[in-house]
Amino acid sequence: MATKFSKETYLYWYELMQLIRQFEQMAEEKYKMEGKIRGFFHAYIGQEAIAAGCMTASRPDDPFITGYRDHGLALSKGISANACMAELYGKSTGAAKGKGGSMHFFGVNVKFFGGHGIVGAQIGTGAGLAFAEKYKGTDNAVLTFFW
Repeated sequence: MATKFSKETYLYWYELMQLIRQFEQMAEEKYKMEGKIRGFFHAYIGQEAIAAGCMTASRPDDPFITGYRDHGLALSKGISANACMAELYGKSTGAAKGKGGSMHFFGVNVKFFGGHGIVGAQIGTGAGLAFAEKYKGTDNAVLTFFW
């Protein structure tokens, strides 16, 4: 039997997936066509539904950590599109103060513990985040993404 969701949930998913896709298309254009974004760039295009679904299945206090395709998850956790784009441009108003670039968005205030450029680095750190949640006595789940 299929699970049914409310109209509001479907609209939330659609709007979030559209935000992520529009952000990624704009950023990719600035990177590929205009050369305004320097360094590496790893788009989240095609993975929007993962971020949207995880936001419905998790709570705001549940920490997220991921690998280098982090833009969509950062947006979904609540880091503003302006802060994400500023990070891509290397500006101090960026999600990691302009020092991390595409692979290293970060937002402690929204429980987003970043993208990590070293393959698999987020797994051990995710386990550490989970241990910290257990140690603090919370019932938070830590979502660790790797592809």
